[in-house]
Amino acid sequence: MLEDVMSSSERLVYELLQLSGPGSTSIGLWGHFSHMKEHTEMVNRMDEKDREKLTDMHIDGIGLMQVAANLGKIEVIRYLVEELGFDVNAGCLCGGARISSSATALGCAALFGEVDTVRYLLDCGADPNKIDETGHVALHCAVKNGHEEVARLLLSSGSRLDIAVAHGTPLHIAVSFGKTGVVKILLDHHADPNNTSGVWGTPILTALHSTKHGLDESDSLGCVKLLVKAGADVNYACPNTPLVVATTEGLTDCMKYLLQVHADPNIPDKQSGRTPIEIAASLRKRNHVEILFPFTSPVRAVTNWTVEGIITHGKSRCSMPKIKDEPCSKVNDRKVELKSLGGKAVKRKDYLGASRIYSEALELDYFDATLYSNRSLCYLRIGEVQKALLDAEMCVKLRPEWVKGHYREGAALMLLKEHKKAFEVFLNALKLDPANADIEKVLWEALEAMKKDDAAEEKTLKSVDYTLHLQMHICCPAGSEVNASFGVF
Repeated sequence: MLEDVMSSSERLVYELLQLSGPGSTSIGLWGHFSHMKEHTEMVNRMDEKDREKLTDMHIDGIGLMQVAANLGKIEVIRYLVEELGFDVNAGCLCGGARISSSATALGCAALFGEVDTVRYLLDCGADPNKIDETGHVALHCAVKNGHEEVARLLLSSGSRLDIAVAHGTPLHIAVSFGKTGVVKILLDHHADPNNTSGVWGTPILTALHSTKHGLDESDSLGCVKLLVKAGADVNYACPNTPLVVATTEGLTDCMKYLLQVHADPNIPDKQSGRTPIEIAASLRKRNHVEILFPFTSPVRAVTNWTVEGIITHGKSRCSMPKIKDEPCSKVNDRKVELKSLGGKAVKRKDYLGASRIYSEALELDYFDATLYSNRSLCYLRIGEVQKALLDAEMCVKLRPEWVKGHYREGAALMLLKEHKKAFEVFLNALKLDPANADIEKVLWEALEAMKKDDAAEEKTLKSVDYTLHLQMHICCPAGSEVNASFGVF
């Protein structure tokens, strides 16, 4: 067979070419297997400028070095680096634009836990702190999937712990995925447990918030314990304390642990002014009220300071506006007036003023989902994206069946470059309103952003793309009416 008479270099190039699969035209320069020897000789005759162009070659949008790194093909990488002179720190070019996620070979190898490949690339001078187009470094990629040995290798080679992307430092990323092994490694290397660069603030808040995106409470609690042991401040509010977040999200075991390590149950929620025990009562969580009761100082507004009295007070506040000595009709009239004023401010693009008006309205009724939705829009427009996300999440919690709340949440996640989470939120919204063209549009935008974020997983995304096509066919039959665009109400 022809393979038997090929040189080792030719065989390596052939192996790499085979990765493209049948019918691929992405690497047409090197052509078909039957012309392998001819094209390998052509590569050997290239001058330096022509050889540099080889770095522009790609397989389904992924550079040759990156493909080899994904699959742990060390010998292929060795050939590209030592024979063809590929730069180990180079990103890959595709149509003139750099692939955004895990763009270096080191980042790709780290993402897939290819320990030997990571070691080889580091030995060849790969920079562990090389930042790709989205700000990621190899350590971000390694901790996301819990690759402990890769994380150790990178840290021993000088990986920085403080490089942050939209969703935070490597420590934030590790806790958001519940990877306790790498969390411990990062903390042992003195990662800051109180760093506030994450979407939700500190790592401990990130661990708690991530439960609403699929993280098990047990994994969240494991991360919280490691963070507290490393010196995390359990009373730091960004904008809310860990205990407020744990109570709001219904995390019983996390609440118990936080109280054990002296979390203060008397620090209120920044938006509503309620303490954790009042939040628990308003959510009808009797067991949480009982957990918090021995640690909480009496609240002046609760006349009967017993578990029953607090629950009764919570129920009444769910159904009554927060105001003293004024008839309900007068309060409602004022709320309607403020909502109208807020809408006018939005129309003239005074988003800061509108946000303040909606905040005043929420003081009258902090269970109005529409007000949270409208204020979320204002926060988005003035660049307060984290506040916008918190308001959107509150809106969804109050009215889970309302598409607009999901739209607001997805919009905030998109600005935070949390494209996968945004995609999931928009997909849930489409299930609620299958004929909504606005949701369908942003859903596709999120999918495209996901593809750009993680070109190394393009095959997986193609599967998602196909599945989505099927869902669209089922959910959105031809001729269905669509909703108006999402402004304020």
